[in-house]
Amino acid sequence: MNDVTSDADIAALSYEQARDELVRVVTELEQGGATLEQSIALWERGEALARRCEQWLIGAKERLDAARAAAEG
Repeated sequence: MNDVTSDADIAALSYEQARDELVRVVTELEQGGATLEQSIALWERGEALARRCEQWLIGAKERLDAARAAAEG
């Protein structure tokens, strides 16, 4: 298992990197071989990764909305 990194490290991830890491974390949690402490750390990392993905998606939606507004007038 990878060491849990800081939120600053997660903030530097692209959408694809964060999504792929989130999938890895979920898979590891589903396998159930981690200790309680490891599971909690994985869960916390997964939550941070999910927030990062959401930030990217919100940003993309805002950019699309701005482009549509500019195209309309």
